[in-house]
Amino acid sequence: MTDLAQSVASLRQLGVVLTDRGSRYAVSGAQVTSRAQIDAVLAELKSDRAYAKATHNTWAAQLPTGGLKADDGESGAGMVILRMMEREGLRDHVIIVTRWYGGKKLGGNRFRRVQDAVRAYFDQGNAN
Repeated sequence: MTDLAQSVASLRQLGVVLTDRGSRYAVSGAQVTSRAQIDAVLAELKSDRAYAKATHNTWAAQLPTGGLKADDGESGAGMVILRMMEREGLRDHVIIVTRWYGGKKLGGNRFRRVQDAVRAYFDQGNAN
């Protein structure tokens, strides 16, 4: 199995883990060691139409070369994920927090919901 195929095969989706004022949050993740693997995992996730149509697919990754992140329009959320991964000591992994906007702005609470989603991922034992 190629490195890209292994990363895609390691994709774990928890589905919707919480809701807040109509917004729904899901969390997913996979083992990765390169940007190409991150892209392959994101493509696999978005092959599911629901994830492709999500308002935001924010992600962060810890690679051998350092941390990468993307907010996908949810300003600052990628850094929240990256910092949590650093504190957890999680390496060679990408975590994606998906949000479907529910019609009401959450303000600073959106960062709490991103943290809650990442914690749910850690709590499920997916960060190995």
